[in-house]
Amino acid sequence: MYQTEVPLIFTGNSNRPLAESIAGYLNTPLGKSEVSSFSDGEIRVEIGENVRGRDTFIVQSTCNPVNRNLMELLIMIDALRRASASQIVAVLPYYGYARQDRKVKPRTPITAKLVSDMIGAAGASRVVAIDLHAGQIQGFFNLPFDHLYAAPVILDDMKRRFERPPVIVSPDAGGTERARAYSKRLKASLAIIDKRRSGPNQCRVMNLIGEVEGQDAVLVDDMIDTAGTITQAAKALMENGAKRVLAYAVHPVLSGPAIDRIEESPIESLMVCDTISLHERARACEKIKLLSVAPLLGEAIRRIHMQDSVTSLFV
Repeated sequence: MYQTEVPLIFTGNSNRPLAESIAGYLNTPLGKSEVSSFSDGEIRVEIGENVRGRDTFIVQSTCNPVNRNLMELLIMIDALRRASASQIVAVLPYYGYARQDRKVKPRTPITAKLVSDMIGAAGASRVVAIDLHAGQIQGFFNLPFDHLYAAPVILDDMKRRFERPPVIVSPDAGGTERARAYSKRLKASLAIIDKRRSGPNQCRVMNLIGEVEGQDAVLVDDMIDTAGTITQAAKALMENGAKRVLAYAVHPVLSGPAIDRIEESPIESLMVCDTISLHERARACEKIKLLSVAPLLGEAIRRIHMQDSVTSLFV
């Protein structure tokens, strides 16, 4: 049976501007809800409208402050479940705790799995996320999971920005598959930064695989946290004769010394998506440009609500 009513879009406090843009794309107002705190810091949630038998979508990035935003999401899911919502879809533009997706040494947790268990236990019926740090995290959920990619948004910007295809560069060996996918769609050449340490606590050795001399080089990554990897890669590209260096990243975590490193680096422009709301210093940085994933997420929500295929968005 196909839905006729519009979906209800709710949001916590992690990224309200993105949620408003998604609601605008769907030509519907944001669902009424109050997400605040008691005096002792406990999160208080109150849904302000009838959701019985309705499809509901919670747009909430589990970014900084990670623990608070995660708890807001879980409590909102619980509130909607107890209010008899028909479907509760957790829309996570950025999935926090994803970097610990396996045990890399003894006696360490797998937090990506823990968070997936918590979301399922809270009562979510489906999850939507963009550019997971590791694709296998989808398998941690016993729920339908739609893993979207920001590639269409980034590729559109690249095509407008460059008259001829630049060299697509992975800032480390782990991102080679991602960089290859972009270079294939742009019919561009590919380069890889091989990063390694010469010894314990010693500087990284940066080796370049590929040719960038006299060409525009574009670094692509799934996230920028402290910006150490991508700024060192940019320096290596310039040392190897690149004409100019630009960078694209989906998730602008931008913690610690990230803004200082970006401003001091040879990166001409850094394009990031609005999966995470930029903090004040990031918004003030002239090098950082924002691309919106609201149409991508809005279309996914529309198709899920109408029970249409979402496959064409998985590119």
